[in-house]
Amino acid sequence: MFQRIFDFASAYINAFRLPRVRILDVLEMIILAFLLYQAMKWMKNTRAWAVVKGLAVILVFMAVAEIFDMTTIIWIGKSLFTLGAVAIIVALQPEIRRLIEDLGKNNLLTSLLLLGDRQNEGRFSDKTINEIISASFEMGRAKTGALIVIEAESPLEEYERTGITVDGIVSSQLLVNIFEHNTPLHDGAVIIQGDRVRSATCYLPLSDNRSLSKELGTRHRAGVGISEVTDALVIIVSEETGKVSVAQNGELYRCLDVIDLRKKLEVIQDKREAKPKKTKSKKGEGKKDEAKTDAQS
Repeated sequence: MFQRIFDFASAYINAFRLPRVRILDVLEMIILAFLLYQAMKWMKNTRAWAVVKGLAVILVFMAVAEIFDMTTIIWIGKSLFTLGAVAIIVALQPEIRRLIEDLGKNNLLTSLLLLGDRQNEGRFSDKTINEIISASFEMGRAKTGALIVIEAESPLEEYERTGITVDGIVSSQLLVNIFEHNTPLHDGAVIIQGDRVRSATCYLPLSDNRSLSKELGTRHRAGVGISEVTDALVIIVSEETGKVSVAQNGELYRCLDVIDLRKKLEVIQDKREAKPKKTKSKKGEGKKDEAKTDAQS
């Protein structure tokens, strides 16, 4: 009896014995996992993410058809597979081209080595915060209307395509010149991604919130509207009063000062403070400092 149990256990263990894993196999899995993560990260910021979700629904439907042996649906799915693959490539041609261009521009090794520093810097630098604040209140004093959308996690490429590409480093002079009266780019919104102004004259969705004050114009409703569908931070400068307001998560915060606007920007910046290095104090140094303090007092 014990021999039977032993033979059964041995056969069971041998059936589920793991293959031999080499160092190269582990390295290959790490590389594939990294490439898969980068592909998913890229797709999340493009229209490809919606296509992937649609394909997932189709695959689940095809799996159900396979389980219940729905031959006609399976035949149609297999017939349309090749045509669907070509259609997806054609539909995502701009995104694929942009991906290849980014691979050519960016140094992969440098981005990996500086990954920790980028996390500490946040979505944009402190200099960008200062430039945005300076431009906002300078335009407020001159009563120049402005609409500045600052990207967070939600991609804004859909709205960038409605405007004119700028792709310039954020500066107060650039923002003021864009919204200057009677200039080609003053009408519409500016979209900022990181430390760069991506595009200007962008069209934004208007909010249908009836609780908004009737005295607010199209600029404020557009700012609230984009904040309802994305997690972007929107700075609105009123052309009538020169007051600076912020729209975020569908809420409008009116008449902000410099300190309030800086706090809002620092929250969305998501900057991680570097941990201070601990320095070893010399033995007896604390006692000396205490003695000096007592003598001074």
